[in-house]
Amino acid sequence: MVDTLDEMTAQVRGSWQRFLDVFEPLRPDLYRYCRHLTRSAWDAEDLSQDAMARAFVTLGTLFGEVPNPRAWLFRVASNLWIDQKRRARLQADDSRADLEMASHVSPSAQGLREAAGTLLVHLSPQERAAVVLKDVFDFSLDEVAEVLSTSVGAIKAALHRGRGKVISPEERESHGVKPAVLDEFCAAFNARDLDRLTALLLTTASVEIVGVVTEYGQDAPKHPSRGSFAGTMAPITYDERGGVRPEFLQGYRGGGPRCEGLVHRDVLLLLFWYDHDSGPAVRTIMTVQTEGDSIARIRNYFFSPDVIADICAELAVPYRTNGYRYW
Repeated sequence: MVDTLDEMTAQVRGSWQRFLDVFEPLRPDLYRYCRHLTRSAWDAEDLSQDAMARAFVTLGTLFGEVPNPRAWLFRVASNLWIDQKRRARLQADDSRADLEMASHVSPSAQGLREAAGTLLVHLSPQERAAVVLKDVFDFSLDEVAEVLSTSVGAIKAALHRGRGKVISPEERESHGVKPAVLDEFCAAFNARDLDRLTALLLTTASVEIVGVVTEYGQDAPKHPSRGSFAGTMAPITYDERGGVRPEFLQGYRGGGPRCEGLVHRDVLLLLFWYDHDSGPAVRTIMTVQTEGDSIARIRNYFFSPDVIADICAELAVPYRTNGYRYW
């Protein structure tokens, strides 16, 4: 019997952590699948996290066993992504209609309407998912049909159409300018000045360790025992409360990290370098969103090993990962 909200929270957290433990071996494949669908490391991690959360909730409504957990998890991710694409397409159709209605106002509106048309995805969501499942993950036709909730005949048709349309994504060069606040953040972090660091945040800012916790405002991130900024400054540890498991810490020399800011593909990044026997290596990445001269949002990918590996490979920098969980 759950008597208080705190007890319920503890029970839900325990169930969630057990769920993640069971599905942890599938996380790399799930991320890779989402990466093929979204063509973005950040969107892939978001879709993976959403899929895990949806699967956890859905599991509580099932009255039978899940015969193929991998295919089931891919199905949850596929449904979420297809729904997202459908909503985006409806919004694009609405935008094109608005541009057509306004075309008589300005000669440039016609160009805008044509530009909006180029944003439409030529490969349908189901076609892309079918090609990825069959050609990348080697699912059988029956398994692809199960994941996408359709017939084998429909999958064969989708593969025939989709394979002729697949085009490798073009690499985008970064044209963004690094804002001063990114350098200010690095200077404050490397000086271990928590007050100066959190002063860069908007009072409405959010700081998230992806998949773990979200903090709001300026005070929570600098809390000495549970704040994410304070924790990032400290050496990586593992004890009875959790942390990074020992197998991920081999060669780590201890000590806190050094922060470096850069712009990569128009995304503001913070890289955190830790000392190892083999030399410095990145162990976490944060993305930054700004408003004016302040920071509105930070996302810390410390427990997102697939994102760390993906982005560091693009940047050609050495890295180490920390696993998916702290408990």
